[in-house]
Order: sequence, then structure tokens, then C-alpha cells
Amino acid sequence: MTENHYIVFVSRPGVNGEPKEENFRFEQCPYPADLQKDEVLIKTLYLSVDPALRCRMNESTGVDYVGPWQIGETIEGFGGVGSVVKSLNPEFVEGDLVCSQYGWPWKEYFIRKPDKSFQKVDKTLVGGKISYCLSVLSLTGLTSYLGITEKGHLQPLHTLVISGAAGACGSLAGQFGHLKGCGRVIGICGSDEKCKYLTDELEFNGAINYKTQNIEDELCKHCPKGIDVYFDNVGGEISDQVIKQMNKDSHVILCGQISVYNKDVPYPPPIPEETQQCLQQNNITRERFLVLNYPEKFDESLKQIAEWLLSGKIKVKETIAEGLVNAGPAFVSMMRGGNIGKQLIRVASL
Repeated sequence: MTENHYIVFVSRPGVNGEPKEENFRFEQCPYPADLQKDEVLIKTLYLSVDPALRCRMNESTGVDYVGPWQIGETIEGFGGVGSVVKSLNPEFVEGDLVCSQYGWPWKEYFIRKPDKSFQKVDKTLVGGKISYCLSVLSLTGLTSYLGITEKGHLQPLHTLVISGAAGACGSLAGQFGHLKGCGRVIGICGSDEKCKYLTDELEFNGAINYKTQNIEDELCKHCPKGIDVYFDNVGGEISDQVIKQMNKDSHVILCGQISVYNKDVPYPPPIPEETQQCLQQNNITRERFLVLNYPEKFDESLKQIAEWLLSGKIKVKETIAEGLVNAGPAFVSMMRGGNIGKQLIRVASL
């Protein structure tokens, strides 16, 4: 009999608490029973690990599109990729690769009646790397691309600054900015290794290590004509510093606020009065961006991203934890900035 395992949510971090490995538990569970009509048995290959899952550790998520995890139940993440082991569904056969961007359980084997969120994976589209379905060719890639195109209002010679720039969204947003004609792209991140990755591999025009460098001084150096677009992944003091140097009629793309995800504050979180005045005086737009509000643009956007990917115009880096047993540690590490690019879990091989 094939063994099966899953990740159980066993405790909440508490108010203003950081996630810990002991909030998660790796356990054995029964192998799925017989299939019913239209169901498929899925073997999980990869799982997506996302900062936005942090809100599900609270008793209330603070958002209306996803609910909290319940103590003692299987963790349900966003995306996953798997292979069909057995099928009683006419649309799927054994060996099909499938992915979904929402509602994938952190479990090695599970039964699902596929809905519209389940899609077959086209190996040619992902260049043979099925994990790309959870990074560049997923909601992550769409968030980066549509954030830039729908909220950035980029013009030639514009200066784009990105916080959390070595993460899943930030590393793609900078490349998309360049491809859309942006003049300068500057990334803010938390290590010299990440800075080197941004400038040497992704060809950012500059990178700032917020842990060792003075953000205000470095922004002045790298952005002599001010900042026109800010792709904000972190919020907090870093964003306050960036906004102070933004030009009139510029734009903040409010993608994420990871610096406050462990705090008991509403989303988007409140900002200091001085920052609010700066936004108003300089007519800077700062609107919440949620990629789920643009479903009609998904197909066209993914087509463009895939073309760039297959032609070598964008580079993708992934941080991969091996085995479902390391799901909890991978999530904790990601929330502490331990990843470069997309954080994934490789649960099994084909």
C-alpha cells in the first residue's frame, strides 16, 4: 500500500507573532479510497508557497477572497502541480499533468472532482519545467505583469523602484518593466547576494541592501531624476522612504505589505501622516492591486509572458525545498526572506 502524508495546521502564531515551524505538523494519513464518477486521483509534484498565506494563520484573514485555516485540518495553499494517477473523469487520463492556482491541499495524494480551476499543463509552454506553472506562468507572473501594465502607467525613461525585488513578484516585475520600455529599474532587497542577483543576472540598473545601506542616500544616488513608479511588495519604513522621493503624478503599485503581515493591522495597513501628506501633495496614486480583479486579461497576459520566457527575454529563479516534510520550514524561511525568486516545495518527481 502506498503511503500518504499531509501537513496539518496545529497552532496560530498569536497576535503580532511570527510563523514558526511548530505551527505545522507533517503526518501520515490514509491513501485515498476508491474514486467516484468524474473524480481524479492526484499525486502532488510541486506546491506554491506564498506570503499571502500568512493571513490564513489568523482567526480572521482580513480579506474576503480567502478564509482562515482551521486548527487540526489539512493546510490548503494556493497553487499546485500534480500528475493524474487514476481517473474516472472523461477529461483526464492517467499521466496527465495538471495544475491549479487555488485550493491545492498540502498532501501527497488526494482526490478531486476537477473544476474550471484545474488545467492540463502544456509542457511546451513551460519549456519543460512544470514548476513554472507556479511561478512565472501563474498568478505570481500575472500579478507582476498586470501590476506593471495596469497600475504602473510606465513611460519611456521612467524610473521604476521595486521593494522585495528578489522575491517571486519583484524579480519578474523588474524584468517586465524593462521589457515595457522603462528607463531605469532599481531593486531593494535584504542581502548582498540578492543585490548581486538583481544587477548581474536580471540586469537591474541598481540594487540597495536595506539592511546595510542608507535607503534615502542610495535612492538619491540611483534615482537622480526622482521615482516615477514604485512596485511595493513590503510596505513599512522602506516604502515611506521611497514615497518621499517620488515625482509628482507618479504611481505606487500596492502589490504586498510583507513587513506588516505578522502584525494585527487591517489591509492595506495604515501609513504615517507624513507619508499620506506626501501622497496628496504630489498627486501620487496608491491603490490596492488585486490580480483576481482582471480575469479577462489572464490569457493574453500569459501568452505574452510565455513568449518572453521561451525567447529567453526573462529569467526565472526558484528556491525549492525538497519533500512535503519541509513545507513548514520552507514557509517560515520565506517569511524571513530566505528565498530568491519563487519559493516552492518539490513533493515528488514524475
